[in-house]
Amino acid sequence: MSEAQDTDILIALLSSLLDIPITPTQDVLLSALADADGDVEKAAEFLNSSKSNSRPNPIGKKKRKRGGNLNSWIVSKKKAPGSHEIDEKEDHSERGSNSKKANGNTEVSSLYVWISSEDEEEDERGVLGGPSVASEVEGGTGYSSTEKGMEKKEEKTKKAPLFMVLKPPPASPKWPPKLLPRTLATPALVSQYTPCTMHTSILPPELACQLFYAMLKEATDWSRNKWWLFDRVVESPHKTSFYARNLERDLEQEDDMREAAKYWYNGRPTAPPRTFLPEMEAACEIIERIVNDEIRKRGTLYPLEWPSTEEHPWQANVAAANCYTGSKETVGFHSDQLTYLGPCPTIASLSLGTSRIFRLREVIPQSERDERNAQTFSIPVVHNSLLIMHASCQERFKHCVPPQQTIDAFKPLYLPPLYLTKQEDEEEQAKMMPHEISRINITFRFYRPDFAPKSIPRCHCGVPTILRPDMKRLRRKEERSMGDRCDDSKSIRETTTHSFGTSNWDEIATMQYFWMCYAGAQNDGKGCSFFQVLDYEKEGRGTQNI
Repeated sequence: MSEAQDTDILIALLSSLLDIPITPTQDVLLSALADADGDVEKAAEFLNSSKSNSRPNPIGKKKRKRGGNLNSWIVSKKKAPGSHEIDEKEDHSERGSNSKKANGNTEVSSLYVWISSEDEEEDERGVLGGPSVASEVEGGTGYSSTEKGMEKKEEKTKKAPLFMVLKPPPASPKWPPKLLPRTLATPALVSQYTPCTMHTSILPPELACQLFYAMLKEATDWSRNKWWLFDRVVESPHKTSFYARNLERDLEQEDDMREAAKYWYNGRPTAPPRTFLPEMEAACEIIERIVNDEIRKRGTLYPLEWPSTEEHPWQANVAAANCYTGSKETVGFHSDQLTYLGPCPTIASLSLGTSRIFRLREVIPQSERDERNAQTFSIPVVHNSLLIMHASCQERFKHCVPPQQTIDAFKPLYLPPLYLTKQEDEEEQAKMMPHEISRINITFRFYRPDFAPKSIPRCHCGVPTILRPDMKRLRRKEERSMGDRCDDSKSIRETTTHSFGTSNWDEIATMQYFWMCYAGAQNDGKGCSFFQVLDYEKEGRGTQNI
């Protein structure tokens, strides 16, 4: 038998004597035979007792140690001050006692540090932010850089788990969850969640179309307002204009309205007001009746609100008109200025033309910012619909008309009036905004006689100030202004909420208002520090002073 045949026979005999599930490779078999000096039984006994199919250690020889693991990078071979030498056997015993199994395969070792008695006292006071001496992993010890030069004086040291010494990271603040916008598609939902009421098909269909076409023609001469914002002039993304009612009847009223119209939009001077169109007059009579009926339905009024009685009804003496052409013309979140409207105003917003989304976003009081986030409501406003923003809406909410991806084409029920289809007006008709994608918004407002332009304080810049509410509720009154006027209302003290929306009656009734400079909107962004709290009685506000 040749040597090659003899080797093959020995390998075959060795394989037949193995009692392991996986047959080792030929190299492993040859190595085992060589280590056993050709003894098949001895080689088989060794392979059967082995725990893996990798190349076994030579029989009778020590297993070679593996190096280059994670611990070898962080364990120092030096000993900690005051500690004793740890021999190899102690190291292996401590390693076995401190190790834990993770996922059944990997051994995870505990990590320790040597701390001095002074560090321990600082740690109890919450001063220590981390280890200041050597670290130890699996029984190994080491010095840190702060211990150099301490050979002359030994400190008492103590071994402690690293995670008891290191401070945990500060917990991230728990902010209240953000709320998704909620769509209010019906008048019932609008009145339930907001201080507004929605009225559809408010005008006769023919009058609504005539007013829409008339305002489209007027919009050709409207302008985009400009004002200073920080260090630059910005332009509104839609066209707008201002209208006043019955200017020819009273010269003094005309002068007041001219000044009011001059500063009505963001405090920047604008063109003189236009006179109400005949179609606006007809629509205004209907809207006034509905608004006054809705105010009376509310019952309890706020102390500083206009009473809207038969003797002093709500009257739409001015109107701000806006034209949005296409889906990208918008207006950002804002609340209407109260300078001439007074506290807790009522504003009637009429929509004509294509449908758009009108959004309301509540202003969270400063004391509730850590408890909840602002809720946003989306209200679809369609052709010939009236949205009445009742008292407290300007104090509690901001509103906007956001951009939309698409809008529905508007198809009027009636054709344009004859005066728009005459041959001589073809050029004017060509300038008109396309009625299919245009929305006309007319906000009818009541400029209160007790907040006439001549009674508005002027700042150090010499221009009229603006009236703003304390929307974040940073300041509160100790007593309600004009509380005597409402003492006879039994529900004022017993009822704390409106029949619509979620506002607290007391919050709005005790809200502060203040006059402040707004010259920065027109004076190259530069204003003054004028600030004055509204004193309702001292300034002679209210129906009794008219």
